[in-house]
This record gives sequence, structure tokens and C-alpha cells, in this order.
Amino acid sequence: MKVVSTVSKHPHSLQQGGLISTEATSRKPRTDVIRNRTVILDTAQRHFQQHGIGTSLDAIAKEAGIGPGTLYRHFPTREALLAAVLQLHSQELVARRATLIQIADPDEALQQWLGALEDYLNAFSGLPEPLMAATRASAPDNPLTYPCDQLITMTDEFLQAAQVQGHVRTEVQSRDLFLATAAVAWIRGEGSTDDARRLRTLIQSGYDRSDTTRSQP
Repeated sequence: MKVVSTVSKHPHSLQQGGLISTEATSRKPRTDVIRNRTVILDTAQRHFQQHGIGTSLDAIAKEAGIGPGTLYRHFPTREALLAAVLQLHSQELVARRATLIQIADPDEALQQWLGALEDYLNAFSGLPEPLMAATRASAPDNPLTYPCDQLITMTDEFLQAAQVQGHVRTEVQSRDLFLATAAVAWIRGEGSTDDARRLRTLIQSGYDRSDTTRSQP
């Protein structure tokens, strides 16, 4: 069975090159505003990769060559900055989705998607925790809620395809798989690769309807 994408029908799911931004675009920003934003995001992504999401925002502003006030005008909270960096960082995940959606075996496609999602959630030290918190709270004023919803929507297309074929229990929800994958990413980020592997296998045995669960590497 060829997996048919459902996300592409959703007007707020994807944009070419990454997850879409929730920021208004009705007014064309000034050149210096665009430049400052680009520098902030590039610097923040580098700091998140090197020091984790708890890195100093003042240090980001200093390295970007701007004042803290300029950073906070662009991104009033750490969550707002992190959400924008995640959008910037999502191109590889979106590209992997486009490849995986073509896999004929929906069970295999789901497994590979969850692996790709785990890699994405493990991009920065400490990233899984605020994403899990945002998913559980579903607060509309949290900038991280929307990117989590997008990732859950993408997970759902793989899940539904596997459920249609009878490979996955019908009661399993994409939100459950997202939270479970984030938990694996958190454990993996703590350096517990064996624990992450065992939890990954346990999660698969929980959603798989087959008598035997295929082992994961």
C-alpha cells in the first residue's frame, strides 16, 4: 500500500523547507529587522547545540552583536526563541518525512518516522522536556504548542496508515506516540542508550498488534 499524505491537505501543517511559522507576515519588515532576526536565530541555534536550551539569552545577544532589549523585542520569551529555532531546524525532518511517506509498508514507515522524530527531538540538550510540557498543557499562549501540534499531525498520518492495515492498535493516538518518543529522546539525551533502546522496544510492543514485535537497532 502506498501511504497517502494527509498533512499536505492541512493549510497550517507545513511550508516548503520546514515547519511553518506562526508569526504575522502582513507587513514587510525593515532590512535591519530581518538582519537582526537572522543573526539572533543563527546564534541561538549554535548556542542551543553547544550548551542546551538553558543557555544564557544574554550570551546569545552578546555574540549576535545586539543588546538584550533587541533580542527580547524579537523573542519576548525563551519559548518564543526556541520555537523559532525549531522552525529553522526542521528542514531535515520535513525532508525525511517526504521520503518516508513513500514507503509501501506502513508499519516500517511508522517505525522510521518515529526514529526520525526522536533524532529531531534530541537535537538540543534539554529539548524534550519543554515540548512534552507544552503538549500536555496545550496552552494556546505557549509558542511551543503550535510546533508540537504540527509534529503530532505529521505523526498521525503515519499512524493512521498503519492502523488502516491493522498493524497498530486502534486505540493508540498520535499524541501518545509523540510523548513516548520525546521520553525516549530525553533518556537518550541523558546518555542512557541501553535504556532508550529498551524503552523504544517496549513502546513498539505496546502499539503493535502483531504477535511478534520486530526488534529495533
